[in-house]
Parts: sequence; C-alpha cells; structure tokens
Amino acid sequence: MLYYLFEYLNAHYEFPGLRLFQYITFRTSLAIIISLIITTVFGRRIINYLHKMQVGETVRNLGLEGQMQKQGTPTMGGVMILMGILIPTLLLANLTNVYVLLMIVTTVWMGAVGFVDDYIKVFKKNKEGLAGRFKIVGQVGLALIIGWTMYFNPNIVVRQTVDETGVSKNAAPMVLRQKGEKFYYTQDVKSTITNIPFYKNNEFDYAKVLKFLGPGYEKYAVFVFILFVVIIITAVSNGANLTDGIDGLATGTSAIIGITLGLLAYVSGNTVIADYLNILYIPNSGELMIFAGAFVGACVGFLWYNSYPAQVFMGDTGSLAIGGIIAALAIMIRKELLIPILCGVFLIEVTSVMLQVSYFKYTKKRFGEGKRIFLMSPLHHHYQKKGYHEAKIVTRFWIVGILLAIITIITLKLR
Repeated sequence: MLYYLFEYLNAHYEFPGLRLFQYITFRTSLAIIISLIITTVFGRRIINYLHKMQVGETVRNLGLEGQMQKQGTPTMGGVMILMGILIPTLLLANLTNVYVLLMIVTTVWMGAVGFVDDYIKVFKKNKEGLAGRFKIVGQVGLALIIGWTMYFNPNIVVRQTVDETGVSKNAAPMVLRQKGEKFYYTQDVKSTITNIPFYKNNEFDYAKVLKFLGPGYEKYAVFVFILFVVIIITAVSNGANLTDGIDGLATGTSAIIGITLGLLAYVSGNTVIADYLNILYIPNSGELMIFAGAFVGACVGFLWYNSYPAQVFMGDTGSLAIGGIIAALAIMIRKELLIPILCGVFLIEVTSVMLQVSYFKYTKKRFGEGKRIFLMSPLHHHYQKKGYHEAKIVTRFWIVGILLAIITIITLKLR
C-alpha cells in the first residue's frame, strides 16, 4: 500500500528521498523494522489477551526437566508471527507481483490450518487437534495451488542461456550479451528447471525424470513438478512443526533459514549479480526479499517472548505456517532441492522420529519388545533426557543451522 503511495508521489512530485522506495533493500529494511515493532510492542498485548482468554498450553508429563512448569503458558502465539509477516508485506511489497501474492496466500492458508488445529486443542479440549488427514489435505491443497501457478502463470519465467549460434526451440525473444570476450544469447522462458548442488551448472530439469518415455516427454513435466512441490511443502511444514518442541528452537532456526532465502531471492532476482555468480536468474523474484525480511523480523520479534523461559508458544498456527512459508519461498526462487541442506535441522528432527518409530515397531514385531534408538524423539528431547539444558540445546542447534546456511550458499558455486 505504501509502495503504491510513494510510487504515485514519486511520479507526480519531487519530494527528496522518495526514490528510496524503489530500492528493494530499503523496503526490506523497513519490513524488518516494522515486523519487529509489531511482534515485540503489540506482541505483549496479544500475550495478555491470550492469558485473559485462558488460551494455555496443555502439557503431557513426559518426564522432561522443567516441562510441567510450562503448563498454562499461552499458546497460539503464531498469530503474532502472521501479523508480523503480513502487515509489512502488504505495506511495502509490490502486490501485483505473482510471487508476493503466492507467499501471502501461503501464509494465510497454512496459518488458517494451524489455527483450526490449535482451536480444537484449546477450546474443544481435544488434545489430538485437527485430524492428521485434514492437515495433509491442507498442505497438499496449497502445494497444488503453488505448483499449478508456478507452471502455468505467464509471469513466472527463468532466464536461460543459448549458445553462440542463437539456436533455440523457444519463441521467446533472445538478447545478445557479452561476458568478457565471449558473446551469448539469453531469453526468458517457461521452464521446470531448478537449482541443484554438485550437478553440471547447478541446474536440473524436472522434465528429465520422464526422459524414459521418449519424444514428447516434456509435456508431462507438470506432474513431476507438482509431485515434488507436494512432497517438499508437506515435509518442511511437518518438520517445522516437530522442531517446535523447546523454547526458541523453531523460531531461531527459521530466522536463520529466512535470512538465507532472502539473500538467495535477492541475488536470483538481480540480473547483474546472477550473471556475475553464474546462477539462475529469475525475473521479478527479488521482490520476495521484502517478504523474507518481514518473515525474519517476525521470527526474531517472536523470539523476544519465546526464548527460554518462554512466555508464549507459537502453536501449530505458527509452526505449520513457518514450514509452509520456507518451502514455498524456496520453490519460488528455484532452490527447493537445497532444502535438505538448508533445513537440515528440520530434516534431522523428522528423521529421528521416523527412525525411532520404525525401529520400535520392527523390534516389537521381531523380538516381542519394542526398543528405541534415542532416549526420546524428536532429537532435541533426546538431549533433554541426557541432562542438557534447553538453552544449551537450542544454542547448539542454532549453530548447526548457521553452518548449514553457509554451506547452502557455498553450494551455488560447487559444480
């Protein structure tokens, strides 16, 4: 909204400083500040309101140190995160940008699914919350919207390089460019290409999965692409949900991931930097940096109250939304295949649960008594059982998250 106001004023009047709003980096900085103000200043009022409404966490006694002290701590605080993301985005981002619109839809959609789950737990006194199949339906529904839009929307394209001959099967206009002493052609085209580390040019086309079908296999690429989108959104969303088990873990880890995705969105949407780094250029995706800034600001602001000892929990309202946002943002900037590295903390948490459950069932079936790999899963609870303090576990997981973020950025140049 402010974006359009200042764009209008800049076009009709010459007030000093109005041109600053043309810069993505400036609007991103404002988004971070506004998001921090919303989550810290107004967050206190929301927490008080949740206290008044007795929207408290129901804690099951799992034998963890300090666990029962959290009984009654306000939950559904993810509303603070959603406000911290949506308000700065609506104020500062270009709302005609298809990427921004998709991220707004993602935030509202997954936030709504999480809110319903928390509402059932808190007000209906049903500890199971929303049935798992309905959560999956919500995640798959969002994935179908994102996948279909990414594939068919004419404004979503990538810039590809054509050899010196300029021969191309695409109808898109080609532009002659120079890099050093060499000349080459570029064109903006619809494509299912994405970034992948340790592969030639760091680029992979989903259509090639169907190469075994023979000539014309490319027309079925949409099905492969949407399948990957469904898997990624479901996995990351559930991973963030499982990680939200101790004070500040999911929030801090998500902020680290958000900073990385924001940087990747900026370089991917800047033709000069993308060309210099020799990475996939995605026109108009730089606007996602503003959304990423609001996301990081919301996570950090929420951490003000969510760090140990937590004064509020985000609930599924926040954790499902955070996971969906991270997955969708990575897909839009064509970095979704880097998620196993970037979201390594989420991956470890999910894997620990899968291993624990699978091994328990296997040993119970074979030996008549279930055995466990970890003292407790997800993994952060294993370390709690070993006697580590919550704050130490969270800090160490953050350090791992930072290392994984650095490795993710480095992989862009490993070919």
